Amino acid sequence: MGRAALGATALGTATVAYAAGFERTHWKLRQATLPVLAEGARPLRVLHISDLHMLPGQKSKQRWVSELADLKPDLIVNTGDNLAHKGAVPAVLRGLGPLLDLPGVFVFGSNDYYAPRPKNPVRYLIKSKRRVHGIPLPWRDLRAALVERGWHDLTHVRRLLTVEGQTIAVAGVDDPHLHRDRYSDIAGRPDRSATLRLGITHSPEPRVLDAFAADGYDLVMAGHTHGGQLRVPGYGAIVTNCELDRSRARGASRWGAHMWLHVSAGLGTSPYAPVRFACPPEASLLTLVPRPTGTNTPENAKHGARFGAGADVS
Repeated sequence: MGRAALGATALGTATVAYAAGFERTHWKLRQATLPVLAEGARPLRVLHISDLHMLPGQKSKQRWVSELADLKPDLIVNTGDNLAHKGAVPAVLRGLGPLLDLPGVFVFGSNDYYAPRPKNPVRYLIKSKRRVHGIPLPWRDLRAALVERGWHDLTHVRRLLTVEGQTIAVAGVDDPHLHRDRYSDIAGRPDRSATLRLGITHSPEPRVLDAFAADGYDLVMAGHTHGGQLRVPGYGAIVTNCELDRSRARGASRWGAHMWLHVSAGLGTSPYAPVRFACPPEASLLTLVPRPTGTNTPENAKHGARFGAGADVS
C-alpha cells in the first residue's frame, strides 16, 4: 500500500509539473478548412486568436503571437479575454504587434472587463451561476488602441467589410458569459450578397448560436472554453465552462443545418489555474473555401473539418 501510494503521489506530481510547466506554454497552430464562402469566391485565410489572458511578463507568449503575422492571414478575428492583469495592455499590444497592420475584428470577454480572482479549483468542475468579479481592467484603453490601428469592435455592431476584394458581413455580441449580450441589437438577416456572413462572440452560448443560425450566418467564431483546459484522453473535455456541449469544446463543428461553429482553445489560462493537460494552448488558421455547389450539407465537407484538420478529437 505504501509503495502504491508513493507511486500515485509521484505520478500526480509529475502530471501537475507537466501541465503547469510544459504544456501551458507549448503553443500550437491548429488548421482547418471550412466550406462557408459563396460559390465562386476565392479562399480566405482567417487567423483566430482568443483567450490570451496576458500578464505583463509573458514575453515568450508575446513573441509567439507576433510571429503569427508571418502566416499572412487575410483577416484576424480576436474573440476576447486578452487581459489577466491591470498592467497588461502594453503586453497585449506587443504580442499582437504586426498583426495590427492587417484587417481585424474583435469582441471582449469577461477577463477583459474584470481581473481573475483566486478560487477553489473544484468550482471549475461544477456549474454555478454565481459570479464574483475581480478588479476592473482597462478594457477601454485596449479598445482605443485596437480601433486606432484599424481593427473593428463588433460589440453589438453589424458591418460590411471588404477583405481581399470580397465583401464580408460581420456582426458580434458582448460576452454572453456575463449576460452582456443583446442580440436584438444586431438581429436580422445579413447581406445575402456577401461572400461570407460571419458572427463572433466570446462565450459560445447556445442561445446566441441559435440566433446567429436563425438569421442565416455561415460561420460563428468563439473562445472562452479553453478547449476544456483539462482533457482526458479518450473522453475529451471535462467541462466547457458554459452551456456548450463538451464535444464542441474546441475546433470546428456544424451548428444546425447550415452554419459552422469554430471554438478556439485559446492561448492562455487564469494565473490562478496555470495548467493545461492534453489541451495545448493554440491559435487557429482557418482556410475558408466555397460551399459545395447546390448544397450546404455536412456530408460534402471533409471529415477532418468536423474538428479542424489535424485536431486531436479525444
